[in-house]
Amino acid sequence: MPLDGSAPDISVRGLTKRYGDVVAVDGIDLDIPAGEFFTMLGPSGSGKTTTLRMIAGFEMPDEGSIELAGEDVSRLPPYDRPVNTVFQDYALFPHMTVQANVEYGLMVKKVKKGERRDRAANALEMVRLAGYGDRKPSQLSGGQRQRVALARAIVNRPKVLLLDEPLGALDLKLRQEMQIELKSIQREVGITFVYVTHDQEEALTMSDRLAVFNQGRIEQVGPPAEVYEHPQSEFIAGFVGVSNVIERDGRRYTVRPEKINLLDDGEEAESGSHVEPGLVRDVQYVGPVTRYHVTLDRGGELQVLTQNLDEGSSEVLEVKGQRVRLAWRVGQESIIDESEEDPNEGTH
Repeated sequence: MPLDGSAPDISVRGLTKRYGDVVAVDGIDLDIPAGEFFTMLGPSGSGKTTTLRMIAGFEMPDEGSIELAGEDVSRLPPYDRPVNTVFQDYALFPHMTVQANVEYGLMVKKVKKGERRDRAANALEMVRLAGYGDRKPSQLSGGQRQRVALARAIVNRPKVLLLDEPLGALDLKLRQEMQIELKSIQREVGITFVYVTHDQEEALTMSDRLAVFNQGRIEQVGPPAEVYEHPQSEFIAGFVGVSNVIERDGRRYTVRPEKINLLDDGEEAESGSHVEPGLVRDVQYVGPVTRYHVTLDRGGELQVLTQNLDEGSSEVLEVKGQRVRLAWRVGQESIIDESEEDPNEGTH
């Protein structure tokens, strides 16, 4: 609940959706305040898209409630909810101009021609497409077509904009450019964005907060840095970025590859560090960084990520087969759960 006591833009309680014996969404609770860029992140089949579709009104929940700005809309059809949805396939009318595509929803609502034209022009300006109104969708790039779809949604002045993997059809470079663009547009228009993706880098880049979905439930909600640095489960540690899982002293915990220092076998670690000796099993040179796969003497394997500030590919690859010591500061790991390992084995 916001500090001023106003209702969040979206509030769901006990939201559940079943398809036969399959529980697609399993009793989730979620609040999204006004003006937030909120991302639902998870693998295919985790329940994120079904949740978005229930908020939009395209699916009806079997149990639970959906409130938009304090109003229960659980049983209202999509056109009676103050939301608009942007899909991956854009769904633009190919025979219409960009201007006509953006105006279409206003025309259906019988908004007067002059106001339609002004609002559509303003929406196109917001998405950096001023002057493109006379073009047809076929004359635009994929990124430009996506922005037209965004303008068409924004022009209706929805309370909430729902985006269902809108960048999924774009190539990597354009997708990365559009991530920055979308976040910038969201800040400008001030509308609450709810964004669905399976791409963890996209979620970390764009979100004010994100919810990680797994098997119909939300496993963790928080700002990107909190979810990444302090994953609350092994699933989150592995899905949101790359993480190492290690068992020591009756505990199972994760440590991110970039937090680990790779030391020569005799090199001293920083005071207060946790140290694990091992053997470099494999080395992968990836341009700006190198990945080391190290088999530990006490069991398990860790991946280490280092920046290539000075070394060339030939130098880093020579490390394969060498004995090393891995070190990280205590506190840089995240405990997941207690393991069955003998608590007297080893020290931490």
